[in-house]
Amino acid sequence: MTMPIAAARRESGDERKLAIALAARALIIEKGLEGLRTRDIAQRVGINIATLHYHVPSKEALIALVAASIRTDFQSQSLRRPRAGKSALQLLRMEFEDFREIVTDMPDLIIILTELVERARRDPVVAAIMGPIYNFWRRQFVEIFRRGVLEGAFRADLDPVAAALIVTGALSDYWRDRTEFQSSLDSFFAELERAFVLPSPPQG
Repeated sequence: MTMPIAAARRESGDERKLAIALAARALIIEKGLEGLRTRDIAQRVGINIATLHYHVPSKEALIALVAASIRTDFQSQSLRRPRAGKSALQLLRMEFEDFREIVTDMPDLIIILTELVERARRDPVVAAIMGPIYNFWRRQFVEIFRRGVLEGAFRADLDPVAAALIVTGALSDYWRDRTEFQSSLDSFFAELERAFVLPSPPQG
């Protein structure tokens, strides 16, 4: 069946935007966000500046495109580990394993996220884009902690919002501060889990 012309153009536009996002991400890794230049992106994609500006007419649009590509990476990661039917404790451990995969297998993503988060502190345009991404991440943990309390797996006096802020703050600090002052991920996750999860009753 012949694809309609409009659909073909739409697909071509999506592919072009993906190429722009990937080029921008590569340049952020190489030069940092401060060194990101539209002419460099256009050259890497193999298009002229006018075509680039057609797809991303502003800095806000470019950052939003990069952020959307990051969201897609996270969504793809989540789909590889289905959450349906899991307990709250299992979900918490799955979030930790997702984080382990990012740290060990996707270090470039950490560099990009760190650049965007640092820029967001002084740039309201970037903050408006990154804020919802981080809030969605936090809300995922809030829901896990709420479920865990209802299931009796987590402490009954647990504040889900405070717990979510503690965990996301700790995870963010772990990937951002890559110095010699580090624990193993296994120890890091175990200590976080012990802060919230009720201990198993003694056997025998």
